[in-house]
Amino acid sequence: MIPIDGSVRIFVATQPVDFRAGINRLMGLVTHVLGHDACAGDVFVFRNKGADKVKLLRHDGSGAVMATKWLDRGRFFWPPVQSGTMVLSGPQCTALLSGLDWKKLPAQEARRPLIFG
Repeated sequence: MIPIDGSVRIFVATQPVDFRAGINRLMGLVTHVLGHDACAGDVFVFRNKGADKVKLLRHDGSGAVMATKWLDRGRFFWPPVQSGTMVLSGPQCTALLSGLDWKKLPAQEARRPLIFG
């Protein structure tokens, strides 16, 4: 669901969401609250108020996929609560989902190849 090679953008919603929200509600939040195209193939990461649960959402071109992860102990490291989204790299997202402090990893933007023609 999350390629770490930089081929997919990963957006983290900085505000917690009601974890009763299903796939349709989260797709609506992506479009109408966060201002992104929910069907563009990007990954969106949401958390609950307790920061011990996350939901990931991605539309892969044929339909939407949602995954949930709960930590048995501890909390996910999360950016300060503000509005909008922030971008994570693949390795940072992997660290976030592992319950590690992803902020210690450098954010590297994927460079698109130049097309000469």
